[in-house]
Amino acid sequence: MELKVILYEVSDGIATLTLNRPQRMNAWTGRMHTEYRWVLDQADRDVAVHAIVVTGAGRAFCAGADARALEGHVAKGHYDPGTPTELAKPGYGARSEFDTDFAYHFGLAKPVIAAINGPAAGVGLVIACYADLRFAAAGAKLTTAHGKLNLPAEFGLSWLLPRMIGLTRANDLLLSSRVVLAEEALSLGLVNAVLPPEELLPYTYRYVRDLITTVSPGSLRETKRQIYADLHRDVGTAVRRANALVERMATEHDFAEGVAAFTEKRAPRWSGR
Repeated sequence: MELKVILYEVSDGIATLTLNRPQRMNAWTGRMHTEYRWVLDQADRDVAVHAIVVTGAGRAFCAGADARALEGHVAKGHYDPGTPTELAKPGYGARSEFDTDFAYHFGLAKPVIAAINGPAAGVGLVIACYADLRFAAAGAKLTTAHGKLNLPAEFGLSWLLPRMIGLTRANDLLLSSRVVLAEEALSLGLVNAVLPPEELLPYTYRYVRDLITTVSPGSLRETKRQIYADLHRDVGTAVRRANALVERMATEHDFAEGVAAFTEKRAPRWSGR
């Protein structure tokens, strides 16, 4: 696919997806949606990629749906996503509940980290929330936004936000569509850390490099799958699944390597097998 509104780069085991419409504050379009799914699928399939960072070009992360697209919906008299019939299916097949817009993030085999460099509104906040971890630039504005447009909570945020930050706090953000700054988002548990803008990406890459160096690819993959699958399971099933994973993963090369690295006090050399 020819990428026009997303930049894609792989370096040191990290794939970086940069939403790239800075003149429009990276506002979301059907083209961006199509490219986003395609590059996520590429990153998830690439054996050289162990983690994925999502950020925005310029001063915004993603300001939500493009105003011109919103005007187009009004002119047509209905919602038009502006995407082709056939889209890439990143993360599909892991669990049927995840085989839909943005929930597919939960089916990806690799962790996704959002580096929120500026405003994240509407679908921009959705993308950030479906990431596994979120780091934000100081002063970045976050909002669900949908209430100001006579729309419902979008893309499953009504399911996701209460599980992330609790029902009372989620109700505040979902019902009011008010703007919160990164600092308040940190206090709510919506983001993991807040950094000065110039330190956001360096911090994110340091964190991710440490993550993929010290933790095995197999553990990252299975732990991520456990986290999201267990949101749909009872505790007994979660325990039994964990026990079965322990039995299987203890026979793998990287378990022996992890034990050897620990006892020899050295950095592990993961095979990813």
